Parts: sequence; C-alpha cells; structure tokens
Amino acid sequence: MTSKILKCKRKYAIYLPPGYKISERSYPVLYLLHGSGDDQTGWIQFGEVQYIADKAIKEGSVTPMIIVMPDANTGKKGYFNDIKGHWRYEDFFFEEFIPYIEKSYRIRGKKEFRAIAGLSMGGGGTFVYALHHPEMFASASPLSAAARDLSSEEIVKKYVGADVGYSKLEITEYRNLYNIHFLIENIPAEKIKKVRWYIDCGNDDFLYEGNSLVHIAMRKKGIPHEYRVRDGRHSWVYWRESLPEVLKFVSDGFHR
Repeated sequence: MTSKILKCKRKYAIYLPPGYKISERSYPVLYLLHGSGDDQTGWIQFGEVQYIADKAIKEGSVTPMIIVMPDANTGKKGYFNDIKGHWRYEDFFFEEFIPYIEKSYRIRGKKEFRAIAGLSMGGGGTFVYALHHPEMFASASPLSAAARDLSSEEIVKKYVGADVGYSKLEITEYRNLYNIHFLIENIPAEKIKKVRWYIDCGNDDFLYEGNSLVHIAMRKKGIPHEYRVRDGRHSWVYWRESLPEVLKFVSDGFHR
C-alpha cells in the first residue's frame, strides 16, 4: 500500500483463515507486530504463524480470524513517531494502515473484534498502541516486550531516537508519550481496563525487569491482566510456544 504520511510504499503480510475465499462472512482481526531486525515476514518465516493458526482453528480452540503483519523496518525502524515529526509511523498505523486493511478485506471493523499483539519491539508497540488507543482494541498481548523505563535522556536517545539539540521539556514530553511505565501510572485505570491484557516474558529474557515492573504497576492500580513467566529467553523458540496461547486469549475476547 502507499502511505501519504510516510511518503513511501508499505509492505504487509496477511493470514487469511481457511475458507475465507469461499465464504461471505466477515472476520475478527489480530494485528501482529514483529520485533527489531525483522519485517512483515518474521512471524511467517520464524514464528510459523500459518501452521500454528491453521492448527488451532482446525482443532476448534481458536475462532477463525485474519492476522495482519505490518512492516516497521522499512525507511526507519520502529512503531513510534519520531521526535521531529518527520517519520510518523504511529499516525500511519491508525490513520492509514488500519482503515486500508479493514476496507480491503472482510473484517469486522469494531473494537470488540480487533486485537493487537507483538514481540520485543513489537511488544513495546503493542503496549503503547493499546494504551494510547484503548478504544481501538479488545485485547493486547505484548510478548517479551521492550518495556524499558525511559527515565533518563540517555535512554530516550538510545532507544526512542530523541536527537540532541532539543530542550529538556521537548525530550521529557516525548519520553512520557512512549514510556509505558509513565503511561500506566498516569492514564486513568478505567481506560486501561477497557483492554484485556496478556503479558508474557521468559524468566531468562533480558527484558524481564521492565515487564515485571509493568505487571507490578498494573496490580497496584487494580488493572486485570494475565501475566505469564515461562522458562525461556528472548528467542523464537519461546514466541512460537507463546503464539497458540495468545491466539486463544484473543479468540476468547472475540466470542460474544
């Protein structure tokens, strides 16, 4: 598809459930975000999403759904707007990508039939997108999420792309916009509760601390969520085992 906001063409991968071509029904949708270093093919090639989704649907443990995998590795890397406002990926995602996808395919385009999930960088994107737009998603499932506490300018510059030359106020405002811990502390709990949360991170994952702190912050704020810690590290072995559970969690939210 062509993006006017990003001034370039954007690739995406899409999983259509068995029977899509011969049916006339509309389907719920899961937006599945890849991690740093991958693109829209990551979940297909390494995550085996087609095999896992086909198997779950055939067994009846998951409702048929469309799974959409955008590319966040072309041009610049990441799911967020940059501090300059030159690369507005988040704006593209909500203003262009979702409308394009949900007009192009038979998708039930309402909150209760829309979910988001992702791993690592995509897990961070999942947190931020669902916190920024709780009215858009029935559920959010961050896996091994990049959920660092952006508590210093140095961290922001390294992980979020805030360049030198900006005032402390500009950097602080930008940091808070994408600081998952800040968002959870400052967004009213009732808004966050509008999303069903499934958080999963391995006990040997280098990102365990940020995810653990998110879990603790949500517990303190009384925000219902599923929190899973299994044996594993930051790897596709772990995420392939996570995906069937995510699909079940997402599917449970789609059922009426």
